[in-house]
Amino acid sequence: MTKGCTIKIKACCLMLGFMFALATLPASAQSSVPCPRFAAGSTISEPADLFSQNGLLFVSLTYRTMVDQNGLTRFCFTSLDGKQSPTLHVNPGDHLVLTITNLVPSNAPGLPAMHMHSEPGMDISSGSGKALTVCGAANMTPSSVNVHYHGTNISPTCHSDEVIRTIVNSGQTFVYNITFPTDEPPGLYWYHPHIHGIAEAAVEGGATGAIVVEGLQNIQPAVAGLPQRILVLRDNEVPNSTGDPSEPAWDISLNYTPVAFPNYTPVVIPIRPSERQLWRVANTAAGTIMDLQLQYDGVPQTLGLVGLDGVPTGSQDGTRLGKIVNVNHILVPPAGRAEFIMTGPSLRVKNATLLTNGVDTGPDGDNDPTRPIATLKASANAPEPPLLVPTARVRAARQRFEGLRTATVTAQRKLYFSEDNPNGQFFITVEGQTPTLFDPTLPPAIITTQGSVEDWTIENRAQENHEFHMHQIHFLLTAVNGVPVSAQKQQFLDMVDLPYWSGTGPYPSVTVRMDFRGPDIGDFVYHCHILEHEDKGMMQIIRVVPASAAATTRESDKATASTPSGKEPVHTHKSATPDVPKPIDLTQLIGMDSMVAGSSLTRMFVP
Repeated sequence: MTKGCTIKIKACCLMLGFMFALATLPASAQSSVPCPRFAAGSTISEPADLFSQNGLLFVSLTYRTMVDQNGLTRFCFTSLDGKQSPTLHVNPGDHLVLTITNLVPSNAPGLPAMHMHSEPGMDISSGSGKALTVCGAANMTPSSVNVHYHGTNISPTCHSDEVIRTIVNSGQTFVYNITFPTDEPPGLYWYHPHIHGIAEAAVEGGATGAIVVEGLQNIQPAVAGLPQRILVLRDNEVPNSTGDPSEPAWDISLNYTPVAFPNYTPVVIPIRPSERQLWRVANTAAGTIMDLQLQYDGVPQTLGLVGLDGVPTGSQDGTRLGKIVNVNHILVPPAGRAEFIMTGPSLRVKNATLLTNGVDTGPDGDNDPTRPIATLKASANAPEPPLLVPTARVRAARQRFEGLRTATVTAQRKLYFSEDNPNGQFFITVEGQTPTLFDPTLPPAIITTQGSVEDWTIENRAQENHEFHMHQIHFLLTAVNGVPVSAQKQQFLDMVDLPYWSGTGPYPSVTVRMDFRGPDIGDFVYHCHILEHEDKGMMQIIRVVPASAAATTRESDKATASTPSGKEPVHTHKSATPDVPKPIDLTQLIGMDSMVAGSSLTRMFVP
């Protein structure tokens, strides 16, 4: 830890904590090869599950690496008892205390080159914008790590979900002390490293895991009691690439079982005949767009969509009940999540396949071909998934995004994706500003005010797909290419796909309603979640200031945001903002029994 952090830790306590972390690694975890993978064609293996107890979840993870037999570099988060990328289960209002220890040597073989505007080793403690607060180390290196809690609506402050200035370098330990809002939507989220310049390498290497905010059955009763599966899709470089035109841009895997070119041997998912299950699918790939479909003997099956990007479908209209959306395929962009009810094949079905359909990503895009992911094997004796959705339900309280559809819009903005493809430069720009590669030392591209509701139109002016992601909040999809979308498609998302521009005619676009009515203030980012593009510049900072500080908004920012009908911004729903639990004081917990393996390490650190 270095100066500037909000957690106060004595140097001796830090050293003892780091030594303790190493000493308590089980012998098997210390001696075994890190970041293992299953053999192609294996039966599905679910991630380990860690659950909060009494509102608290303590987790200690190490960040590790290795180079595999194909020369590919793997990265992974591993618990102290050897569990790789465990699924973290919390409830709204819970506290997550996550300790991360970076065990990736600074000179490890296979470390990635840093694709970024600034040089590796840059000091983020100085810049032309507002004075920067360092959180952890001050210098980025090829072995740096941090953790982003993707999709969660939590604070962007140091030791919470802050990714711009949080750096944990080789040999260092860092504590996240996170408070989930009491109105956090129940659903599927995920975690991954977010060091600008090497995010793609870390995610391609496999350092991704799921987060489940419990309580979906309170909003969508149809899932109560169902067997549930956590399915985590990843991608990685194709080893020994030959340039074959049929070769995909990336190989893919499901729960660490590879589905590799050219054979595409599918993962095996056992299931009882015609059984209904809840599948919670996270596309944690660095760049692969998935168009998921379930086919039985070639016939697409109906999927009952109950959640997208962590928000139960149709749940924010004031009824506090989700609406099932029946579909026969689901486009899931990189970083997107989909939760759906499926029905297993009967014994009469000869070929039951979960697949991704091919996606045309444009002349400058990647090859995302049709390929199988898993084969479903129906059997009366098939083992059940390890988890069932609870049957107990409580009455749903006010939902986080209620009223957004009809809220007064306080500003409108236009942003666009563009590229200098020959030079490998990627931009996301507010209309009227100059395209600029991301630099954490620059001022924010957008400044807005807590309580605001804004409509953003985002255009794709490039000849490949881009995937828009917003940190800290969700947005409501309202229009595609200027045409209002149907009520079923007006869902709350943190990811949206923008198809490529053909080179003529209007630019493809989406219009989304941004919700800044919540408690989150500070600096956070928006970017393309094809992580090569993000690493090479396609990200910018937004600053949300408290309403009392609205007068400090930059004049340059005002020039790029217009208020409908010339009216002054109206800040509504302040009374609807939930009470935000404060981060816990870990000093109160010293001596408590461990909640999960490795939690005793966490208790040595006092914020």
